[in-house]
Amino acid sequence: MDCLFCKIVNKDIPSFKIYEDNIVLALLDINPKSNGHTLIIPKKHFTDFTELDSETLLHINMVAKNIVTLLEQKLNATGFCINTNYLDTQDIKHYHLHIVPVSKSKIKDVEEIYNIIKK
Repeated sequence: MDCLFCKIVNKDIPSFKIYEDNIVLALLDINPKSNGHTLIIPKKHFTDFTELDSETLLHINMVAKNIVTLLEQKLNATGFCINTNYLDTQDIKHYHLHIVPVSKSKIKDVEEIYNIIKK
């Protein structure tokens, strides 16, 4: 399969991973809309929301709650926009949840944000 996210899950491509378990991987977006812009991707390939099983969907949302708490604590985010890919709205056809912190601070280098979060 020629899916970018599957390659990241398989560790063929490096990422700024901030959480991982046997079902999902959470990583910083390399083209962030704001500091801490995070993607949660299931390790199993699902094209979009309509293909997810209930267990995976629930798990992704539980992880999202924990990531939001982490970003609030580490980056002082004041709010969040959370959205998903659906059909033709994303270039990568592998389900993913975007967590985009609301912040007035200037966007910093992804590696710098990664180091702040991982402290």
